Amino acid sequence: MSIAKIIEVNASSSTSMEDAVKNGLKKTSETVKGIKGAWVNEIKVVTDDNGNVTEWRVNLRITFVVQ
Repeated sequence: MSIAKIIEVNASSSTSMEDAVKNGLKKTSETVKGIKGAWVNEIKVVTDDNGNVTEWRVNLRITFVVQ
């Protein structure tokens, strides 16, 4: 039997939503082992005065197996 836990993480990138997700997973994996997947729970963008995207932000729900 295994037990999984879910944590929420906010991550960002000036490049893309995909890069924001990768950044969040990479940083989380430094302290959390056994990551099995993630849901993108929320997506937000920051824009400049002309409506250009300057930053992508994601809220991730990351699942990992408890050791």
